[in-house]
Amino acid sequence: MSWFPKPSSPREALRDLAAFMRQRSREQVIGAAIALVATGLIVVGFSIDTKDAMTPPPQVVEVELYPSNRTDAEIIADQKKDQAAKDAAKKEKQRQFQQLEKQLGIE
Repeated sequence: MSWFPKPSSPREALRDLAAFMRQRSREQVIGAAIALVATGLIVVGFSIDTKDAMTPPPQVVEVELYPSNRTDAEIIADQKKDQAAKDAAKKEKQRQFQQLEKQLGIE
C-alpha cells in the first residue's frame, strides 16, 4: 500500500498497536474494548435503520376511467356532482367543529 510510509505496513501497524495495548493495565484494555463495542453497535444500528428508511412505502393510486366519447355536458355534470360532494363534506366537517366548539364552550 503506497499511502503508508516506507518503513511500515498494515501488518507492522497492527503489531505496533498490539505492543502498545500490552503495556496498558487490564482496566484500560477492558474500557477500550467496551468503548469499541458500544461504538460498533451504534454504527451497526444506524446502518440497519437507514436500510429501512430508504425504501418508501408502496403508494396506492386510484384512477377513475371515463369513456373517451363523453360529451361536454356529461363532463360538466360529473364536475358539478364532484363539487357538490366536496361541498357536502366541507359542511359536515364544519358542523362537527361547531358541535365540538359548543361542547368545549369555545366562543
